[in-house]
Amino acid sequence: MQTKLRMALVIFAASLLSASLISAASTSVKPKGHLVGTASWYGLQHQGLKMANGKRFDRHKLTAASWYVPLGTVLRVVNLENGRSVTVTVTDRGPNLRLHRIVDLSEAAARQLDYVEKGLARVYVSPVESYVPQHAELRRPLVEPDAALVATYAAPEPLSALLPAP
Repeated sequence: MQTKLRMALVIFAASLLSASLISAASTSVKPKGHLVGTASWYGLQHQGLKMANGKRFDRHKLTAASWYVPLGTVLRVVNLENGRSVTVTVTDRGPNLRLHRIVDLSEAAARQLDYVEKGLARVYVSPVESYVPQHAELRRPLVEPDAALVATYAAPEPLSALLPAP
């Protein structure tokens, strides 16, 4: 009896531990709005390496690495020191979370923000809302116009009939 009780207690404790780890992992890195923090950049040392999206890294493209937003998200990054901004696409994961940086930009993006020589910059990051217009569907069939109405508008009165007589 005590063995069964101990086994039940161990299973219960393990389920609580796994549930807390799952909930912590799912809520740890999904902000809905903007972020303010430190940005770094990466370039030649990563050129040609495979990124998290499966493509090869190109330091001349406007890309970013971040743990805080989904891959493929378009971000607007503003350098808070000089006001310059750039639009990048998240294509990779990084930087290392223990470095306390929110985004790692490609060399081209860092050049546009003018912090390549410094290495780090304080930035404001916000997702760019994308809008894809959709065509409205016409759910009603077209109807034939009334013949009398068509005749009225098809042969309008001459312009001279509408003008006052001299």
